[in-house]
Amino acid sequence: MWFLKFIGVCELLGALGLVLPGLFRRQQYLTVWAAIGLAIIMIGAVVVSVMTMGAAAAVTPLIVLILCVFVAYGRRAYLTR
Repeated sequence: MWFLKFIGVCELLGALGLVLPGLFRRQQYLTVWAAIGLAIIMIGAVVVSVMTMGAAAAVTPLIVLILCVFVAYGRRAYLTR
């Protein structure tokens, strides 16, 4: 159970990392790193979902993965500032 709690805390911190830098207009490069971190977690979620519950259960984590990749790609310009 400790691992599931750890993953939940990581997802919560990643979500805050996506929202707060843009909201406060400070250190917006953190949005890119949060999106990359969440994408890595979602890769694991897709794999575990497919292995345990089948492909239909992996649709939601796959959509979140795609969205995280789009955010990281779209905000990549903030890494060079």
